[in-house]
Amino acid sequence: MKLEIGKFFVKEMVFGEKTGYSKGVLTINKEEALAVVKEDSHITEAELHIVRPGDEVRMVPVKEAIEMRCKVSGGVMFPGVTNPVMPAGQGRTHALKDCSLIVVGKHWGSFQDGLIDMGGPFRRNTIYGSLKNLVLVGDTDEEFERHEQQKKNRALRWAGHRLAEYVGKAVAALEPEEMETWELEPVNRRDASVQGLPSVVYVLQPQTQMEAMGYNTLVYGWDGNHMLPTYMHPNELLDGALISGSFMPVSSKMSTYEHCNNPVVKRLMKEHGKTLNFLGLVMSNLNVAMDQKQRSAYMVAQMAKNLGADGAIVAEEGYGNPDVDYIQTIVELEKVGIKTVGISNECTGRDGASQPLVALDPAANALVSTGNVSQYHELPPMKTVLGELESMARDGLSGGWEGCVRPDGSLVMENNGMFCSDHISGFSVKTCMDY
Repeated sequence: MKLEIGKFFVKEMVFGEKTGYSKGVLTINKEEALAVVKEDSHITEAELHIVRPGDEVRMVPVKEAIEMRCKVSGGVMFPGVTNPVMPAGQGRTHALKDCSLIVVGKHWGSFQDGLIDMGGPFRRNTIYGSLKNLVLVGDTDEEFERHEQQKKNRALRWAGHRLAEYVGKAVAALEPEEMETWELEPVNRRDASVQGLPSVVYVLQPQTQMEAMGYNTLVYGWDGNHMLPTYMHPNELLDGALISGSFMPVSSKMSTYEHCNNPVVKRLMKEHGKTLNFLGLVMSNLNVAMDQKQRSAYMVAQMAKNLGADGAIVAEEGYGNPDVDYIQTIVELEKVGIKTVGISNECTGRDGASQPLVALDPAANALVSTGNVSQYHELPPMKTVLGELESMARDGLSGGWEGCVRPDGSLVMENNGMFCSDHISGFSVKTCMDY
């Protein structure tokens, strides 16, 4: 399977008369773009903003981040969600780089929404503070969930994906500035030189715990709670087959942007045939009941073993209850002789002294931590807030609490509420230090 991603590097983003791209400048017709957003009658208000690294802008409640891109051949964008179900991972996709689309609620936030600063000391806590961002700020008439801690955020999330494709089509007919090609031949048709290298499988555990539909990560539009572990080609992930869900303490979240640009998968693809034999992706899940957790762990291990894996990387989106799935999967992989490394964040308390994961096992002896969700932050005020700052204190956002927002616009919060800041996908810029 061969996927080409044509890259266009955005140096500047502006509003103008016609949506288009030329010499590094992305121009967006705001009226047309908002019309795409308002195709959903549930959206009652919407506005677009452009923010750049260094701007004294705070965004909250942030609900989603998406790379603006379009499909040129070989399928559709976001299959099973904003377009019909079709295979992903082949043909050509054009993508706007060094920028992203951020979706923000105008008023109401929820458990899985978060905060991004474009300036100040916390700008680099998330990759989005270093990107040029088109920001959709909107409100909906979804009264049934307005005052709920958990929200599906469906209208705004879907609007973001439609808008990302609309803007992405600005480069549909243009010649890419750089071409990225991803190709991985079938496992049983590889050269002997490749077969002789250490074989590695990547196990992704996206958030799928909610038994009520509409909150979980979607795979080709299918709710991940209804899935069992499934083998996938890595190109499918890089080409938009996964859509980020709406249930997850937000520092642990993997946005749709991150799924499409997963750095660990890209590095494994680049190393394929050189230092390792990359067998592909096992799409696992996170469950609630113990028998469900065990079933998935057994299935992941059997799948990896029968693929011939020598090693595995397991990435967990979340913490707490999902830690059981995460550790159990690592244990079962190790039991069948597959050396396994885990990637997750941890919850060690503000003092760093608590047990980092709910479940631990001696077999899980190679773990990468991407951050402590409980780390305490004190944020200065920002000149501009896109959204509503009070949502951090009022709406049950992970990392916030009543009284955490001060009258001058400064606030205290836990890392839990920083949008995607732990970047379990591999984007993390955090460093461990000994004292």
